[in-house]
Amino acid sequence: MPSEAERDPSRRRPQGEERRRRRESHGDADPERRRRRESRGENTPYEHDGRRRKGHRATDSQGDLLPRPPRQSRHQSDAEQQSPSPRKVRTSRRNSTTDGSGSRSRGSAQLSLDALAKLDKVNAKKAGGWGQYDYDDEYLREVRKKEKDLERQRVKHERAEKKKENKVEEDRRRAIESDAAMQEEKAKRRREERRRARESQQPLVDPERDNRRSAHTEDEREDRRRKHEAKHTPSELDEKRERRRQEKQHKTEQKKKRRVISGPLAEEGAIDDDEYQYMMEKRGGGGPPTVYSAEQLAKRKKWKKIAIAIASVLIILAIIIPVAVMLSNKKSGGDSSSTNAAAGATPKTSNLDGHDRNSVPEADRGSYYDPWAWFDTYDFNVTYTKEQVGGLPIIGLNSTWDDDVKANSRVPSLKDKFEYGKMPIRGVNVGGWLNIEPFITPSFFENYGSKEGIVDEWTLLTKLGPAKAKDTMEKHYSAFITKKTFSDIRAAGMDHVRFPFGYWIVETYQGDPYIPMTSWRYLLRGIEYCRQNGLRVNLDLHGAPGSQNGWNHSGRQGVIGWLNGTDGDLNAQRTLDIHHKLSVFFAQPRYKNVVTMYGLVNEPRNVELDTDKVVAWTQKAIEQIRKDNITAIIVFGDGFMGLDNWQGKLQGNNDLLLDVHQYVIFNTDQLSLKHRDKLNFACKAWTVQSTRSMDKKTGFGPTMCGEWSQADTDCTQYINNVGTGTRWEGTFNTGNPKSSVLVPQCPLKTATCNCDKANEEPSKYSAEYKKWLYQFAIAQMDAFEAGWGWFYWTWETEKASQWSYRRGWEAGILPKDAGARDWTCPKGTDYDAFSGLEEYY
Repeated sequence: MPSEAERDPSRRRPQGEERRRRRESHGDADPERRRRRESRGENTPYEHDGRRRKGHRATDSQGDLLPRPPRQSRHQSDAEQQSPSPRKVRTSRRNSTTDGSGSRSRGSAQLSLDALAKLDKVNAKKAGGWGQYDYDDEYLREVRKKEKDLERQRVKHERAEKKKENKVEEDRRRAIESDAAMQEEKAKRRREERRRARESQQPLVDPERDNRRSAHTEDEREDRRRKHEAKHTPSELDEKRERRRQEKQHKTEQKKKRRVISGPLAEEGAIDDDEYQYMMEKRGGGGPPTVYSAEQLAKRKKWKKIAIAIASVLIILAIIIPVAVMLSNKKSGGDSSSTNAAAGATPKTSNLDGHDRNSVPEADRGSYYDPWAWFDTYDFNVTYTKEQVGGLPIIGLNSTWDDDVKANSRVPSLKDKFEYGKMPIRGVNVGGWLNIEPFITPSFFENYGSKEGIVDEWTLLTKLGPAKAKDTMEKHYSAFITKKTFSDIRAAGMDHVRFPFGYWIVETYQGDPYIPMTSWRYLLRGIEYCRQNGLRVNLDLHGAPGSQNGWNHSGRQGVIGWLNGTDGDLNAQRTLDIHHKLSVFFAQPRYKNVVTMYGLVNEPRNVELDTDKVVAWTQKAIEQIRKDNITAIIVFGDGFMGLDNWQGKLQGNNDLLLDVHQYVIFNTDQLSLKHRDKLNFACKAWTVQSTRSMDKKTGFGPTMCGEWSQADTDCTQYINNVGTGTRWEGTFNTGNPKSSVLVPQCPLKTATCNCDKANEEPSKYSAEYKKWLYQFAIAQMDAFEAGWGWFYWTWETEKASQWSYRRGWEAGILPKDAGARDWTCPKGTDYDAFSGLEEYY
């Protein structure tokens, strides 16, 4: 690589003739004169200021002479003529810097382009002063061009070198790979040759030699042997014998090797002698065969029999266990007629046979008014009609009906008046049917993770999307509650049915994921099934627009948006509009005898709302419904205010009924009561509450219990919302320290509190627990019949036995006849001991 001085001629130290010529040009030819000048410290080549010695010419940065500047015009100004010389003292080039700072060391890099330009300017000035040097710009461009050309050549050279190095490296790598490939190919050929040689190897016994042997007698062979031995000395014979022995041993080893090596390794011939030796050692083939004694053989035979027996047992178990599990699942599945009923539902449309599809106009094909678009047409009138009453369709209804039916001998037929207040209401809810509740139908929610947030009907249908949601919900409506449901309710001694539904049964609003109207015709069919069984109906708006309580059974869990928040008043008015449609429709004569109770809104959460606004809205709703000609009993909820707090409110309205819901599992004080104390609480405390509320001096007046169950724990899956634990076990975590319960609340209040027993099938309950559940249910019936009566929550569940009247009724833990009970609350505290009944479940 060229040195710094070679790259930059201006920095190259002059040598030889050039050095002598420069000394002469500066007047240094006389050594004596030079010494005198140096002793005086004079380094300037000038004899006096402003003048250069004769014979000196300025040079550029490459050492070439600069052209002489033109003579100065006589017309120049005095100032121009008196321009001083650029410098008086010549500074040593060794001590100079590119920027004039004087701080750079001797070993600095080559001059920059600007420094070269400055140097050329200085040299030009030396030649002609400051007067004229009009070559600077052109020269600068030339220098820059040369420098760029040099840089391009350098880069090109470096790239060529790099490319050459890469090519050499690539060639070397390819040569290595080629050599390796050649070596591998040679190895393969050698293995193939070995394999072929082994395949073509002659047998160890030569048949021709055997034939030749057999051609001689023993005496002839012995004579030949003696002659052969006579030709050799004893030592030579011994060597031959040893050599034959070794050859024979080698052949034996080769034969053994062929037996050991098999499969792909033998075919490829990939095993050499060292590998063979290694394999023999690993296989234990390097020594003589193992010889077992009789005792060892007997033991080996015995252990072999034991191993076979164990394997047989395992095979049998592998067959039996799955079969047992299948039978168990089938049995448990048989206990639940509605578990995943929607999943197995099949279309019921046989009554469309004989009807003309063309009776449905093209514009209505596939709509609510097209029976051929329904999943289930069973017991519906499939005659096309778009007739409406109160803005609600009547399609599906039959034009005739019969009200001369009674539920049982204790109540009048539908056409006769039911004497409310004198005759107790004994009814049941069909909850979880027309609106979804997670603990009733957990199968809708079990397949989603907690991060997906599927906790209510709103989020479920949003997740499913419109098409799948409609298909899923209609299958559920068709299968979960059926015609048989209502005949069974009648057989259980009931006389009323409460129908919970959401506002979307009538109308949906922008952004709602609910399926509009589909559940409407199933409500109408359910009412007709009640009529056929003499059962009276209580309509219950279970979910109001915006949610009246923020709980999952209102349709949407979370914030209360009814009479509360930004759209609170709007949603209150929407609820009135829905009631207007419903009340006009059910004011028809066909419903006068069967729809005898009309609910305003289920469980408004008055403790979180403005109570005065709720009461004012209730009064407004009552007046509107009466104006729409509803003569049924109007039902309103207590709002969890406490029954005594309704004393004096909403008076002056006829046929108005206060609805309270009583459970022992959502209050930790009641939940932690022992079994006998809970029984006593139901018999005494709830009876007192009903009596006080019925008296207008201490309560509102007419009062009933619209929801209750025999559950004594909150162990049921999703009873406290999806993904929330239980108070019973102390795992009830709401994320809010004020409402969470993280200490077990069973009567023992220890870690022994457990939900396993409570969640078992009733067939596994102990006899004492069954007796207690039976008495606890009757105790509540007695207490609520101190008022106007009761509705059990609920008739059907997928697996929650203590919340399903059907399941409890079939299991014998609820009365066979709700109106003919064989136990009643004692007048004192003479309750059964329930010995052996644990308090932790």
